[in-house]
Amino acid sequence: MTVVQLAERAPAEATTVPATATAPGTADGGHPPAPPGRRRVHPAAALALLPLGLLGAALWLGRHVRPGADDWCFLPFVRDEGVVGLVDKFYLRDNGRVVNAALTGAYARFDIAGHQWYALVTGVMMAGVVWAVAAAVPAGRPLVVPRGLPALLAATVTALFLLGSPNTYKTFYWPASSVSHTLAPVLACAALVPLLRARSRGGRIAALATAFLTGAALGTLSEESSVVALVVLGCALPLGHLLLAGRRRAYARAWCLAGIAGTVAGLLVLVTSPGSRTRRERYGAEGLTVFAPESLTGSLTAFAQIVQTLVTSWQYLGAVAVGALAGLVVRTRPGASPPYVRGRRSTALLAGTGVVAFLVSGYLCTLVAYPVFGDGIVVVTRAWNDFLLLYVALLTCAGALIGRAVGRRVRSVGAVRAARGICAAAVVVVCAALALSLVRLGEDMRVRAGQWDRQDRWMRDRAAAGDRVLPYTPTSVAGMGEPFGKHGSWPAGCVADYYRVDRVTHATRLP
Repeated sequence: MTVVQLAERAPAEATTVPATATAPGTADGGHPPAPPGRRRVHPAAALALLPLGLLGAALWLGRHVRPGADDWCFLPFVRDEGVVGLVDKFYLRDNGRVVNAALTGAYARFDIAGHQWYALVTGVMMAGVVWAVAAAVPAGRPLVVPRGLPALLAATVTALFLLGSPNTYKTFYWPASSVSHTLAPVLACAALVPLLRARSRGGRIAALATAFLTGAALGTLSEESSVVALVVLGCALPLGHLLLAGRRRAYARAWCLAGIAGTVAGLLVLVTSPGSRTRRERYGAEGLTVFAPESLTGSLTAFAQIVQTLVTSWQYLGAVAVGALAGLVVRTRPGASPPYVRGRRSTALLAGTGVVAFLVSGYLCTLVAYPVFGDGIVVVTRAWNDFLLLYVALLTCAGALIGRAVGRRVRSVGAVRAARGICAAAVVVVCAALALSLVRLGEDMRVRAGQWDRQDRWMRDRAAAGDRVLPYTPTSVAGMGEPFGKHGSWPAGCVADYYRVDRVTHATRLP
């Protein structure tokens, strides 16, 4: 949906109408028209301070992150073999995800500091990408968007995506999970920015190249996020003839095809790698066994439970609320055609296509992950993130359509202001709920960091003194896998490698 709509920005057919007064019949809350060439800051934009503050607090808590689970194995390997060695290992032995290995090595090479800075670096980057997309959507279109509104949309969507998960730690703070399931879909969204900003032939060529290269990188970063990208682009392709004409339609199709070609190329590199073949054999997913009847039905049952969880998670109503608020404050320039969606049939078609894209891509992601997690995929919430960003984006778009419809039909300024107030209150409530859960998680992270640091100093001292066998006490947070915990002795061998000793044994008390 987004790709086709945004491709309308070809310069030769762009509408250039100065942003002056609001068109008659458009709800503007009684505010005076903005001066020509300038956009005023709408009071609703002040709400951005809430999700931005929430994200700032979440980034600050990243200093309490310490290695766990897979990190134990990445750290000593990157220390001894380097990032190139990890890329080689992933391609030849583990899973074939070479871009994933490069990103993993990028933070693992800095040891503990890499884990502490990971949330800050990636959180700012992800919020920046979402903001860039939100800010570029109305560029060159017949819309008057108040200053600060893209920041509100981006901050709220990012906060819901990162902090609305049932397990925020594994979604955002655990680097090994974030690289594969959280960072990947956001990087895919980054390819939209050149498309939205292209105003010349060279810009459009650059956007096509970016789509291909991003798809190729995504294919060797995350199979599940690649599936989502392919489904979304595939759904966007047939909509061009309904909404676009001439060069705009051809350009939109070319951009979609470039993204599909790049993603398929990346996936081919991955699935033909020795590491991917080894992984499929390990989990019994060789050949077409992933499409066996038991896998198809088991995945369908699991995905139905995941959808039920998402639909009944009330905090995601914040996406609908912020979208509706945006729809209520955005205005159409006088004399301009309505942007993007023209008519009820087109609106229904785009909404239906979005729902279909989410359901199909979510099910396929569950099917791809099913051989590894089985029915446990229902509780492995970090694996939902590959299609969760699409879910939050669709809710935001649905809210925007609702807000625009209300703004067109309601003539009373007071009623429109009341609707805006209800939406703003909903955003405040959702941010407050996310803040409470973040406070609890932050305290757990702080306690675990203190325990981890104390044990780390003791083990380094004992290893330096010549001890070859050391006791280790599990220190877990948010259900993270630790040696001798509920997941068994794994990764005890990696802990021993990290401290350069022969082995570690299970201890029940911290030193």
